[in-house]
Amino acid sequence: MAAPRSSAWPLAWVWTGLIVYASLHPFTGWRLPAVGQDKLAWLALLWLPAPHSSRFDLWGNFLAYLPLGCLLSIARLRGGQSPLAAAVRTFLAGCLLSLGMETLQYLLPMRAPSRIDWALNSAGTLCGIALALLLRQLGALRHWQRWREDWLVPHGAAGLALLLSWPVGLLFPAPLPFAQGQGITHFADWIEGHLAGTAFEGWADLPSADGPLPPGLEVLTIALGLLAPCLVGYVMTRQIWQRLVLLGGALAVGWVATTLSTALNFGPEHAGTWVTASVPPGIVLALGLGVVLAVLPRRLTAAIGLVAMTALLALVNLVGPDPYFAESLRDWEQGRFIRFHGLALWVGWVWPLAALIFLTARSVDTGRADAGRIHPL
Repeated sequence: MAAPRSSAWPLAWVWTGLIVYASLHPFTGWRLPAVGQDKLAWLALLWLPAPHSSRFDLWGNFLAYLPLGCLLSIARLRGGQSPLAAAVRTFLAGCLLSLGMETLQYLLPMRAPSRIDWALNSAGTLCGIALALLLRQLGALRHWQRWREDWLVPHGAAGLALLLSWPVGLLFPAPLPFAQGQGITHFADWIEGHLAGTAFEGWADLPSADGPLPPGLEVLTIALGLLAPCLVGYVMTRQIWQRLVLLGGALAVGWVATTLSTALNFGPEHAGTWVTASVPPGIVLALGLGVVLAVLPRRLTAAIGLVAMTALLALVNLVGPDPYFAESLRDWEQGRFIRFHGLALWVGWVWPLAALIFLTARSVDTGRADAGRIHPL
């Protein structure tokens, strides 16, 4: 019998990509290090320096690779590999990835390679492996598989990866609570910059965002942002009560992630300042819509989700610049959060687009006879 398809593989690949981005950000100023003509001097670069690092950076390097070690180990274990083979291959992958990232940082003036970082990355990978083996020994992986079969329709690995990555995007400062997807504006600006001076100049120019949205549209944007992961989950869950549990879970996880993001940016004493006047009615609207959508067939829910996600992207990219938001971005892009910049930034920018693709596939999926049915109990 074939091994069950694991959602750990797509999550591991996504996490690897984010680590690469965070390690090499901001991708500018590439240059060769000045080591002279001696070939041995180039080999000496492999013995990385040991610059001073803050406690925040030390913990960050350790924690960044712990999920990678755990996810890769779980994916290999569920793929049929022995615990020893899975552990050795995962540890080597984590060590080599970290060594490659630290070595490439020689080429970036804003980054500092460090053997301490490499050691902590490797230690994080090792602890992730130990966690995966512990979960296997305790039977957690078998329970997880049984839960997936009870709750989710087949081939839901991509959707599950979307659900698990949603709170990561919330950690990056957003113009409105729960509102992800502002990458379209930045991508359009990037394209427009490359088209400047050509016959295609102006083709990618989007309407400029003049300021905050009207209160009613702010409420709608917050509601759609909170409803987004529920729409993804609704097309995978089997029963109505499971959808309602998912709705409450999205609110709890979104609340915690946004509070943590605010605390990281403005200090623990300001952790609750993100709850503005538009947030409570936005949450109420999301909960009301979520209850109504919970009784609809999966394919119809996916079609409605396409409309909702498109509206979310349109609204969030109309939000104009805000001085506090700009200050938060500078803190992430240039300050102590630089190592986590890509981990949260790209998830927040890309997540709604990935959800659109997923919902499109589910709305046209006719491969299963009960693809559109939702069981009441």
